[in-house]
Amino acid sequence: MRIALLILIAAMLSGCGYNQIQQKDEAVNAAWSQVLNVYKRRADLVPNLVATVKGYASHEERVFTEVTQARSKVGSINVNAEDPASLAQFQQAQGELQSAIGRLLVVSENYPQLKADQNFLQLQAQLEGTENRITVERQRYIQAVQDYNTYIRQFPTNLTAMVFGYKPKPNFSVENEQQIQQPPTVDFGQPPAPSPPAVQPQAPAQPAPAGG
Repeated sequence: MRIALLILIAAMLSGCGYNQIQQKDEAVNAAWSQVLNVYKRRADLVPNLVATVKGYASHEERVFTEVTQARSKVGSINVNAEDPASLAQFQQAQGELQSAIGRLLVVSENYPQLKADQNFLQLQAQLEGTENRITVERQRYIQAVQDYNTYIRQFPTNLTAMVFGYKPKPNFSVENEQQIQQPPTVDFGQPPAPSPPAVQPQAPAQPAPAGG
């Protein structure tokens, strides 16, 4: 009798989407682990990148400080992907680190010997590959969360989710849809060219004095 009851309960849970919720929840967790891995990979590249650039541009202290502080901020965040505020804070910190690295790479444009340094070129290539992986893994995570959230909102799965306490998960905010479709380039661009000086209007010519 007990075995029959267990079989009945298992069949009911399977039919109401419980097993699928578990699968989709695990898919989200796996995708999140990959996101953390690639972000950590980028942070791990920063010390060597800073040290290499500093060897040629030691006086660019402000940029080095910004990158170091941004990396430290990323490392100090104990992110909880289930908490929207925590996820937003994590995303903001990662964006600040990306911007700081971009400013560091712009500095390299002023030092031809640095741009030819093999160590710098290798680090730049590794960083570019890591940025591509970040874009890919973020997109996979976004899709996994969307799939999970959509599923637990559907009837009758939403009843099962409510009974067992499964709630929609927060996701990365995307200001521009292109951010999850195209990986950012490592070369963050040259500083904008200075605007040409405004042309001063010429004073009208004065008439020649009449002869006396």
